[in-house]
Amino acid sequence: EALYLANICAKVTMLVRRDEFRASQIMKERVLKNEKINVLFNTETEEIIGDGQVVTAIKVRNNKTNETNEIPITGFFVAIGHKPNTEVFKPYINTDEVGYIKNVPGTSLTNVAGVFVAGDAADTRYRQAITAAGSGCMAALDAEKYLMTLE
Repeated sequence: EALYLANICAKVTMLVRRDEFRASQIMKERVLKNEKINVLFNTETEEIIGDGQVVTAIKVRNNKTNETNEIPITGFFVAIGHKPNTEVFKPYINTDEVGYIKNVPGTSLTNVAGVFVAGDAADTRYRQAITAAGSGCMAALDAEKYLMTLE
């Protein structure tokens, strides 16, 4: 995500909560070599600052030293890993080894009648808002069709 943003932004500050990346070696190298990307390791967001309409800064904390400081920004993007937050559903719905909910190919249907999946919970490849919106529409249509079969 930082590499993508570096293509369209003048500067990207990437916060990494640990002291190392968990990405592949090639991705680590690409990020660290990109002059537009400033990586802050052991750093977490404490507060997003703005006027309610526009963000203007973030307050960050170094989780090793507890030092805090403010960084001026004009946008804030969150991208935390590629493991979907689906643990709560695992006892009921089939998931793959990573945790993505399995669906009947080409639909939003799961192994449980009346339960549908959309977006990042099932999208192992694209994980983008626009595809999530499209699959959300599919799930709504599948749910409507399902509800029509009920008495």
